[in-house]
Amino acid sequence: MVAAHRLAHSGALIEKAVKRRFPGRVALSSSFGTSSAVLLHLVSRIDPTVPVLFLNTQKLFGETLRYRDDLMGRLGLTDVRELAPHAEDIAAHDPDGMLFRTQPDLCCHMRKTLPLNRALQGFDAWMTGRRQEQSSTRSALKPVERIDGRVKINPLAHWSGDDIDAYMDAHDLPRHPLEADGFLSIGCMPCTDRVAPGEDARAGRWRGSEKSECGIHLPLSPLPATGVPA
Repeated sequence: MVAAHRLAHSGALIEKAVKRRFPGRVALSSSFGTSSAVLLHLVSRIDPTVPVLFLNTQKLFGETLRYRDDLMGRLGLTDVRELAPHAEDIAAHDPDGMLFRTQPDLCCHMRKTLPLNRALQGFDAWMTGRRQEQSSTRSALKPVERIDGRVKINPLAHWSGDDIDAYMDAHDLPRHPLEADGFLSIGCMPCTDRVAPGEDARAGRWRGSEKSECGIHLPLSPLPATGVPA
């Protein structure tokens, strides 16, 4: 079972944000990945009309898109917004679709960071499913942050993998279909690999490089002049 104090704290944090602190001005970003169902379920029980921002980079696994549709129906989420990169950005910087090989940071910036930043205009806060346990770069994650003038809420910051599993089992939430095949953190298909026993959950992201974050959870910073403008 999920520790009662963690579950209560997460629920209270979400309810305060949705109902009292930022009514109508808070969104939830979700990748519809391996642990996404937990936060989506928690939010749906408080207010299923909360906007859910989903980044369709046009390089996702088909399994992720089908999982999204399944969860939307099961949880009754009524405002899932699909975000996509601008066609002109793709044409100018990634016409052959292979930018992920040569400039992965720029690829993520164009396909993820820019679309999300555009979608967050008008929101004062947003919720994410990030957890301290996921990787060393997230080990100091706080439940509430203020970044780039906007409040970022991480209701599951202190949850463990066992907490996630217990919650999903208790509420009969479906698993991402690729999880059973060793994919424990799922992003774009070309940049996602299986995770070996003993590795952290995000070890399969951008395998073989020093890159560990796509950029949407980092403070905004300018790219080189050759990059897409922010």
